[in-house]
Amino acid sequence: MYQFFKKYIYFFVFFFIGSLGILYLFYDALKYRKSLPVYTPSMVNPELVDSLIQHQANKQTHKVAPFKFVNQNGDTITNKDYIGHIYVADFFFTTCTTICPIMGDNMVWLQDQIKDMPGVKLLSHSVTPDIDSVPVLKEYALRKGVNDKVWNLVTGDKKDIYFIARNSYLAVKTGKPSELYDMVHTENFVLVDAEGRIRGFYDGTNLNTKDEETKNMQDLLEDIKWLYQHEKDKVKK
Repeated sequence: MYQFFKKYIYFFVFFFIGSLGILYLFYDALKYRKSLPVYTPSMVNPELVDSLIQHQANKQTHKVAPFKFVNQNGDTITNKDYIGHIYVADFFFTTCTTICPIMGDNMVWLQDQIKDMPGVKLLSHSVTPDIDSVPVLKEYALRKGVNDKVWNLVTGDKKDIYFIARNSYLAVKTGKPSELYDMVHTENFVLVDAEGRIRGFYDGTNLNTKDEETKNMQDLLEDIKWLYQHEKDKVKK
């Protein structure tokens, strides 16, 4: 028996190594691979999308449009400040007493979670710019502990905010047609990748409660981490 194994030892060694290689290939092919969709207007609730783009389905076409607003420090913030950055956008107003305080607290939580991920930013748009002036936003930012290098609270022309909400972020409802610029903001936090594409929607009022239909803040953090690593891997290649 010993002579038999000795005679075919190289065969058994190669057979063993080959078997391990095949098992690894099967494992690699079958293991779970995380991915995130690239959202288009046709994939989102029509109530949140401008009627002119509701049926747009080209994933390479839909990106956040150019914008220009003013932040809590009186600085002009444009889309160029976010090019090449992963960021989370939302809509709020400082006098809101319902979902906004919760969303604000959860954004503060998120700000702390991404502090070691340079290149990840936050962007909150006021839906009542007539009330949320620069000084008002600054006071709100100080109260919340906003890191100016990471998180911009912006105000501007209401028509411009409405446009980007409905045509870019696909995240804001409106009232009657006669109330075209009366925005009803949602609890949505919107994840945008480094190319300006929408990659996810999350309940900004839900920190960790599991819901089969809606992703929560923990899900958002995991998706940010995945996108962040994905971008780092692209750079390495």
